[in-house]
Amino acid sequence: MTAAAARQSDIGPQLAKRAGRYREYVPSPALAPHFCCLWSHEIRTASPVAIVPDGYCDLLFADGRLFVVGPDRTAAFPPMTPSMHIIGARFAPGAGAAWLKLPLSEITGLSIPLSDLAPEKAALLEQRLSDCPDGATALSLFATLLSELAKEEAEPDPEARLIFAAADHGSGRIGGLQQRLDIGERQLRRRAHHHFGYGIKTLERIRRLQRFMALCRASETLSLAALALEAGFSDQAHMTREIGDLTTLTPAVMLAQLTTR
Repeated sequence: MTAAAARQSDIGPQLAKRAGRYREYVPSPALAPHFCCLWSHEIRTASPVAIVPDGYCDLLFADGRLFVVGPDRTAAFPPMTPSMHIIGARFAPGAGAAWLKLPLSEITGLSIPLSDLAPEKAALLEQRLSDCPDGATALSLFATLLSELAKEEAEPDPEARLIFAAADHGSGRIGGLQQRLDIGERQLRRRAHHHFGYGIKTLERIRRLQRFMALCRASETLSLAALALEAGFSDQAHMTREIGDLTTLTPAVMLAQLTTR
């Protein structure tokens, strides 16, 4: 290990989007019903990389193989090395279960080769992506190939977006969602497990974490106490406990990383 790498490994986990050059791209109209975004990530650190839960499922290409990364309940720390280049596509709410033909609760917390879940899709994608000379070309081809596949896929169930939006806005929306969908609490929990890999309460906690992170990026002046209330936590202690459970990091460490330019 070089001296620079050794210094990096001593600073603790870095949030994934801070661990190198991460970029998101708006999907084409053909892909928009199925994917929130496409993305690329070039790793530039030897430190552990923390991928915190966000309520989504991703399809990614790395080291010549395609993987489905299921929704996480807590932060994942996958092995990564400096100069590693990854491209990916983030499924829209409900689209992962539809494309993979299985409930996302079956792959929660897992990274599985696409060939194990959808061998025909993997065969179409992997060989052509492996022939690309660089990451930019691979990402462009990835979008084109996914657009071809999207023609054969039904759009995700609209209820998935409603469930996700309700969790994203906090518990005040859950009761109204049950009335809108005309279902009970148990059925809502079952449908959330199918679309997102876990129940509505877990999804709500994860989206509250993401609200906290968005607020950190947007403001360098709010105190931790103010961030807690703005994000929807009952108080700063609640935020510290819940973020620690979900990420192993403290709010202060996350704030420092997210506001460093």
